[in-house]
Amino acid sequence: MDEVNTEASGPGTATVGEVVALIEDAYPPRLAESWDACGLVCGDPADPVSRVLVALDCTDAVADAAIDAGADFLLVHHPPLLRGVTGVPVTHPKGRIIHRLIREGVALYAAHTSADAARPGVNDRLAELLGVTPGAPLTPVPDGVDPLTATGIGRVGDLDTPMTLREFADRVADRLPTTVWGVRAAGDPDRMIRRVAVASGSGDSFLGTVAGLDVDCFVTSDLRHHPVDEHLRGGGCVVVDTAHWASEFPWCAQAAEMLATADPRLSTGVIDLRTDPWTVHRPGAVPSPSTDKDR
Repeated sequence: MDEVNTEASGPGTATVGEVVALIEDAYPPRLAESWDACGLVCGDPADPVSRVLVALDCTDAVADAAIDAGADFLLVHHPPLLRGVTGVPVTHPKGRIIHRLIREGVALYAAHTSADAARPGVNDRLAELLGVTPGAPLTPVPDGVDPLTATGIGRVGDLDTPMTLREFADRVADRLPTTVWGVRAAGDPDRMIRRVAVASGSGDSFLGTVAGLDVDCFVTSDLRHHPVDEHLRGGGCVVVDTAHWASEFPWCAQAAEMLATADPRLSTGVIDLRTDPWTVHRPGAVPSPSTDKDR
């Protein structure tokens, strides 16, 4: 099927427990944020696994694609049970998916902020894709640890070729997966970009951190009007806002390759379904440059 690209590996089977161990070696749960819900969502550690598929979200369509492709194990980035529930009956949208996977013998694991912070992880892949050297994280680095190898959310590094914000926004749009949301930028379009901070997924909580760094641009997702406006008014760097899904989906191929390399018995692949929720975008007329009196 078109949605699944499978990379054949060696014969034999692993177990759910062994695949979990590989995932947690690459994306240690200790790196996850305290509010997160990384880990095995469903599955018996003793069950056999020969095919692992990777996706960003576990939607109904993704679960169907995994089952149709004969997967035994589904690795996703976003935890389906991140927000608390009191039950998972089949009548519940989340319960419906969990029940279907259990009935079909498909284990489900979520590597969220553990994969964001790990090296290599989601943020390394995003930085590399945009031509940014994945250097130090945005989160604090413990004393005695080399910032260039430290784990943590986000990455800061030099851009391979200096360019204007307008040109860099074009690059981001060209290199990330296409979405209806697209890419937008805030700040002087002619500002030269040489050093960039990235944070995959929702990153406006890092605007204050980025304002204190020697960077020319911050790339993240889900940015809101007031935090960006206040950041720019305070002298902060220009920002590029991407679709959440687009900034994180490239990690899926990295994770699939990691598993195939770590255990030759596994056949791995990526479910190429766009799970970005936005379906309509109308840009309207291009406005004239705004001034303070226009705000």
